[in-house]
Parts: sequence; structure tokens; C-alpha cells
Amino acid sequence: MAKSDTSNNPSAAVPRPGDIRLLLTDVDGTLTDGGMYYGSDGTEFKKFNTRDGMGLQMLQRTGVKVGIVTSENTPINVNRARKLGVDFLKQSARDGGKLAATQEICDEMGITLQEVAYVGDDVNCYDLLSAVGWAACPADACDKVKGIPGIHILQRRGGDACVREWIDLILARQ
Repeated sequence: MAKSDTSNNPSAAVPRPGDIRLLLTDVDGTLTDGGMYYGSDGTEFKKFNTRDGMGLQMLQRTGVKVGIVTSENTPINVNRARKLGVDFLKQSARDGGKLAATQEICDEMGITLQEVAYVGDDVNCYDLLSAVGWAACPADACDKVKGIPGIHILQRRGGDACVREWIDLILARQ
């Protein structure tokens, strides 16, 4: 397994594009800074980093499918996924649902979890991060996530292009 072989060497925990068939990311705390912004009329806002979006598109050009798996269910996520042109969007994945949602995608693609890279930051990402072949988290992820054996702890925080950092590391290994 990729993660167990690399727990003492984080730089070795970076896959090559040929090692993975699918890269997934969480939203809140990963693609965003985790803040929830509300207007006086109740309108919800989230700030996304455009560099993450460019990174996802760059990885897609190598033939790797990309997607979002999140516990939230908001039109904002649908709009962002549409703008990015991601291959998969799974919302409302709660209580172990992120792993189940990812397994559904894997079944659809005919791949295994070992061919998946996932970036997540909190306890609701733990099961999925522990199951995929390639796991990464933002620098400000919760301690439980940072403690997953072999996880690659990124230097950037959630919402600060941490997904792009992960993708740049992957693409540098081409």
C-alpha cells in the first residue's frame, strides 16, 4: 500500500499521475478556508482559491479524473463544480458517506481505492483518507487527520491553494 510504505518519508508519499486515476477533494476547510459567510438576508458565501481550480484542470489534462466529495449540500458547491468542470460531485456524504460515495465512483470507473488521491481536513474525512492509496491534508487539518499513517501534510492551509500544492507535487513527478 502506498501510504504504509511512505510514513517516514512524506516526499515519497506523492503519486505520479500514472499512479492515480482519480483525485478527489473536500470543500470546507480544503478548497475553502472553512469559514461560513452569511449575508443579512441569509445568503451563504464561500471563498475559493482560483489556483486550486487551475490545478484540477491541469491534472485533468493528464487523463486523471477529478471530483469533489463533501458533507455539505449547497448550490455553491454545484456552481463551483460546474465552473471547474469536475468529473464528479458527491454532496451530503455524511457519517462515513464520503467513503461510500467514493466507492460508488470507483465502481463506476472500474478502479480501486488504491488508485484514488484525496485531500481532506477534518474527522468526517478520516475514513476516506485512511482508505485511499494517496492521502493529503492542508497544514491546518485537525490532529486526527494529520495522524493518519503516510498522509502527506501540505504546507498550505485550507483555502490557500493547498489542493494546487498537492497537484503541483503530483505533476512534478511526471
